[in-house]
Amino acid sequence: ARVKESGGGLVQSGGPLRLACEAYGFRAEYSAIAWFRQAPGKEREALASIDRPGTRYYAGSVQGRFTITRDNAASTDYLQMNSLEPDDTANYYCAATLLQFHGDRWTDQEQYYYWGQGTQVTVSS
Repeated sequence: ARVKESGGGLVQSGGPLRLACEAYGFRAEYSAIAWFRQAPGKEREALASIDRPGTRYYAGSVQGRFTITRDNAASTDYLQMNSLEPDDTANYYCAATLLQFHGDRWTDQEQYYYWGQGTQVTVSS
């Protein structure tokens, strides 16, 4: 089982971008999936998560700009990113868990054991 990100690229400041996280070997609807990002020289940051019932969690830094959604038929989760800024430039990762998920600790990277390779997002000013 694994997850794979796609959709990264170069976008102008203020523009949108949608990332996809496709689940292989399991159904996304039976998992909790989260998006993280890491910029050079910075720690990995949790952005958003969605659990099995569909409850969504967001970091304060992206609340209102980023939206996580799930397409059960495609077994793919998406991260819609709007109003992107140069500070959003980073490598974006998705991660999944099929085990019991603790929503109060959704930012805890140790909850997720399937990680993708990441997709680069670059926002130009």
